[in-house]
Formats: sequence, structure tokens, C-alpha cells
Amino acid sequence: MSNDQKIAVSRISMSLPQHLLKQLDVMIGEKGFESRSSAIASMIQQQLTEHQGNYGGEIMAGTINLVYDHSTPGIQKHLADLQHEYTDEVISSLHVNLVKSQTMEVILVQGPAVLLNVIANKMMTCRGVITGSLQMSTAILPPVHPLPELLPKNRENNDVGVSA
Repeated sequence: MSNDQKIAVSRISMSLPQHLLKQLDVMIGEKGFESRSSAIASMIQQQLTEHQGNYGGEIMAGTINLVYDHSTPGIQKHLADLQHEYTDEVISSLHVNLVKSQTMEVILVQGPAVLLNVIANKMMTCRGVITGSLQMSTAILPPVHPLPELLPKNRENNDVGVSA
């Protein structure tokens, strides 16, 4: 990273009970953080992301992770219908067949945090869902396809051989 690209940092000090400091140092070693500062910054970022996801309308990307019993009548159709209901937010999904009639589904989503929570809750409360979680990030995905107003004039529908 060049000097021009360095992120401004602020130095703070904090006090911790000795037992927490020892646990922090063990975690830093187990996870491979470079320093206490990088570990604490990572934990703060995680908490801020969770806070924004719970309370903000900010656009976020994330995954809805489900494990469900695929032998439950209508579960797969119901989950598919929910994904179709939210096509602006659901980007992609992956199904993995597990043992004992279980399926894991990972659904990539992007949109306002409050709406992603609504979608995840609708999916996680479906009859047949064994477990579910929503993981969000403040990072967002680039557009899959440019919006019509972003297309150059020579690429609009009629100019590229697409008839209305």
C-alpha cells in the first residue's frame, strides 16, 4: 500500500479485566490476527455491521443460510416462491443435498438491511426449516447488468436488434 492509499487511523487506549485480555490473546493466536489492534478492529466492524443490519436502511449484501427437511410437503416450492417474490433482492441460490432428507440452501441477497431481515425471517419460519441465519456485510455487489438509463444511446433496445 502506497503512502497515498494509507487509511487514517486514530490511537485509543482501553482497559480490560485481566481474564478478558488473556482470552483475547488466545483468540488472536488461534485466528492468526497480526495484532490486538487488528483483532479489536475486526470485532468492532462485525458489531457495526450487525447494528446496521438490525437498525439501518443501508444497502447491504449477504447470505441467507438454511437447512431444511426437503421431505416436508411444499417446502421447496414455498422457498422458491419467496425468492421469486423478492427478485430484486435475491441474486442467486445454491442447494446442497445432505443426509437424512436434509437440504442446505445458501441464498445470496442484496438490498436494504431491513428488507433482507424480512426476507430471511419469512424463509427461516417456513414449516420444515430446521435452522437458518442471515449474514450481512456492508459491502455491496456490483450491478449484474447496467440499468437502462446507464446504457449508451447506441445500445438501447431498438439499436441492438431487440424489438419491443
